[in-house]
Amino acid sequence: MGSITAKIVRTVNWKTLIVSIDIGKIFNMGYLRLVGGDEEKPFKFSNNGRGFHKLWAEISKAIEAFSPDDVIVGFESTGAYGEPLVHYLRGKKGIRLVQVNPVHTKRVKELQENSPNKTDRKDPKVIADIIQLGHGLTLVVPEGTAAELRRLSHARERSVQRRTALFNQLQELVFVIFPEFSQQMKDFKTKSAQYLLKHFPAPEDIVAYGLEPLTDVLHKVSRGKLGAERAKSLYEAAQDSVGIREGRESLLLEIEEILSIIEASDLFISRLEQHLCNYLHQVPASRYLLSMHGIGEITAAGLIGEVADFDKFHTISEITKLAGLNLFEISSGKHRGMRRISKRGRPLMRKLLYFAALNTVREGGVMHAKYRAYVDRGMLKNKALIAIARKILGILFALVRDHREYVKGYSGTAHMKQVA
Repeated sequence: MGSITAKIVRTVNWKTLIVSIDIGKIFNMGYLRLVGGDEEKPFKFSNNGRGFHKLWAEISKAIEAFSPDDVIVGFESTGAYGEPLVHYLRGKKGIRLVQVNPVHTKRVKELQENSPNKTDRKDPKVIADIIQLGHGLTLVVPEGTAAELRRLSHARERSVQRRTALFNQLQELVFVIFPEFSQQMKDFKTKSAQYLLKHFPAPEDIVAYGLEPLTDVLHKVSRGKLGAERAKSLYEAAQDSVGIREGRESLLLEIEEILSIIEASDLFISRLEQHLCNYLHQVPASRYLLSMHGIGEITAAGLIGEVADFDKFHTISEITKLAGLNLFEISSGKHRGMRRISKRGRPLMRKLLYFAALNTVREGGVMHAKYRAYVDRGMLKNKALIAIARKILGILFALVRDHREYVKGYSGTAHMKQVA
């Protein structure tokens, strides 16, 4: 759905009309409450245009009857099934859209009845209770180029995940008929490994091709990275392979099909990345993000897609919560709990920042010295990377906020270059 900012909506008074909605695939359940005490029974409406008009008619009738000072419409984060309704309501004047964290809904529900019981008529009332308590979260829906970047980034992420699953499946199938192959070509994602599997999927295919031609083709496909030694090792492994022969024909057909799908996936991901880059350079803020060494176009495009509009955030704390990188600890009495990140935010945003941290902590990277300082004082490497990811997000936020470009060797505002 939209982006949840960390800004909590607490401005709820006795003349606030709360409209809460429990989103479903086919039907939604709506509920209206005036904080001062008046309410209407939960009502069902279809998750389509006709149903949306019914909802708005109920809201309009309540506004006319109660003359509220404010109208807040809230719902749980429900992914794709809630998006059409969000965009429909965005076009209506005089209302504020908020989201409720599903974790809060579950806890309030159990507090009320000491039971996790879930019903369509109960859930919208629980959502209204959370909003009335002041725990609704403001909603920012990406628009224009930012919306395109978000869709493209998520499409790329899904495609990469599907391709990874295909590679895992490919490795399992190849191991059955040629277990020695994965010992010689450890990374199936390389062009060399895929070429060999496409043209010589069985060990006897490699033997029949011959050592000398295999050496030449491997050197050519790998662009000189793999030579005679690797070819000889692979050839000898094929000669002594213990791969199965029974039922192998069907396995070879499946390997061929998977390789074909992987090839198509590579092309599609490349197309997505090209579109990402095209849209990215339409966003003025992209120049500030890209000015930091280690932040590539895919990372910058993904971050803009997730954040939508950096100007909607007023503090680093707000945008850190959006990413789920805000710290928390559970302490009691003399016990002091370990500080961890909440992970209650956008997972793709955290992933992008984590890989950005990996890029920047390499030897010569802009965060290498900071990372080494964390590790040298006893911090675990993974936690140090998370700390770097948090720092990167803070710097990127400051760059966009101040319209400045990053300068290598940054240690303060004196190392940021003002951009007119």
